[in-house]
Amino acid sequence: MFTQLLHFWTPALLGFPPLLEPLLLAELKPGRPHQFDWKSSCETWSVAFSPDGSWFAWSQGHCIVKLIPWPLEEQFIPKGFEAKSRSSKNDTKGRGSPKEKTLDCGQIVWGLAFSPWPSPPSRKLWARHHPQVPDISCLILATGLNDGQIKIWEVQTGLLLLNLSGHQDVVRDLSFTPSGSLILVSASRDKTLRIWDLNKHGKQIQVLSGHLQWVYCCSISPDCSMLCSAAGEKSVFLWSMRSYTLIRKLEGHQSSVVSCDFSPDSALLVTASYDTNVIMWDPYTGERLRFLHHTQLDPPMDDSDVHISSLRSVCFSPEGLYLATVADDRLLRIWALELKTPIAFAPMTNGLCCTFFPHGGVIATGTRDGHVQFWTAPRVLSSLKHLCRKALRSFLTTYQVLALPIPKKMKEFLTYRTF
Repeated sequence: MFTQLLHFWTPALLGFPPLLEPLLLAELKPGRPHQFDWKSSCETWSVAFSPDGSWFAWSQGHCIVKLIPWPLEEQFIPKGFEAKSRSSKNDTKGRGSPKEKTLDCGQIVWGLAFSPWPSPPSRKLWARHHPQVPDISCLILATGLNDGQIKIWEVQTGLLLLNLSGHQDVVRDLSFTPSGSLILVSASRDKTLRIWDLNKHGKQIQVLSGHLQWVYCCSISPDCSMLCSAAGEKSVFLWSMRSYTLIRKLEGHQSSVVSCDFSPDSALLVTASYDTNVIMWDPYTGERLRFLHHTQLDPPMDDSDVHISSLRSVCFSPEGLYLATVADDRLLRIWALELKTPIAFAPMTNGLCCTFFPHGGVIATGTRDGHVQFWTAPRVLSSLKHLCRKALRSFLTTYQVLALPIPKKMKEFLTYRTF
């Protein structure tokens, strides 16, 4: 069970300039049985939207994942409405509409990942391996667990399809290839990444070794050519998704890197670190394009707060014009791609993770208390220039752009060198 509280705040109430600051649209809070220790294992380590935006997954602590149809029922309540709660037993109204599901994973859940909608050949292969499962749409949710297991669930039915074994410690993060091929990458505290093929009944096809610390994060580029992994180290690794070999190490952070994400056109990579910086990279050349430093809005009370701006999570917006970051200074920040300082702040406590709604306009954040918050995000009409750049960079590498017989300024724009 959980309760959902809807809050509609104006920027003036938060003390920020109008129009820029995110509004808190909704907050989900777990309603746990009294026998649970509320302070133990209650963290929301991961939140995720399905690629089509029809489902939201929430690791709400105590081994439970909630699968919630999107949009939320009360999402469009008028502004004057301040708060409301409901029980999770009230399923979405409407005959045949998807219903909320509770997945009991049996272990603390650290990582979540939805599959893309598979191509028709993938659906046929899946049906051949799982004749007992109706081939409706085959939207899948992968959950990474505390004991090193990965559980694969069918979203529409909530059925457990597969149990993947191989990791020797916590599975911290998961990522599917965006192509729909049902290739899954897992990152673990056992210092490895593993590649799984769900078309072959979850066969493990590769183990990637080389990290010396726990692997916190993995991200696959939208063009499916590269994999980025971040561990408790100052460097991040870039791997080829074709040969599963190391391409290069990216060095520049001064402390552990904990989060990474590719831009929608695969032309940029961002990494977030405990050193309070986000670095924007060109993944093809390894060049550092920009540092985004997280400065505290208020000075620390004493020297014990030197790491209060340590970063927890970073993600790109779906159109590629904005970034969201969550830090230990109790702030959600939104950054515009062209600017060096945040364009918006929102107060949040104990933030751990963030992700954008796939169609824009909403950011979801998870906290140490097991809560999820939904915030308004910038909705913009991309310029024709940016749309053209995004289209070209989705299939041209930086080196291919630099080889084009076009003016220097155009090359700089296409390779994001105009900051």
